[in-house]
Amino acid sequence: MDITSYVGPAFRLLRERHSLSQEELALRAGLDRTYVSGIERSRRNPSLKSIQRISAELDTSLDQVFALARELADESEKIPAQKHSACQTLSSQIRQHQHRV
Repeated sequence: MDITSYVGPAFRLLRERHSLSQEELALRAGLDRTYVSGIERSRRNPSLKSIQRISAELDTSLDQVFALARELADESEKIPAQKHSACQTLSSQIRQHQHRV
């Protein structure tokens, strides 16, 4: 299974869980905000070093990032016509959970 295009959306979900803006995350990770945006939209192919920097700032292991990316990929395979709806659904669930907490 190719999870490449789901790593960025996984980072987005993790960033939102931490209530960080792209700008805040980029600043903390020593990256440009537009680069973080490109990663989240799967427009950029980040280096392992960049992935590690972002993960560290999100207090998340690489294993957790890749596991979430696999979950997103699995969800999209269940409904091929709605490839990115899994990401949107998870994002909505996270927002709903944040409002309850």
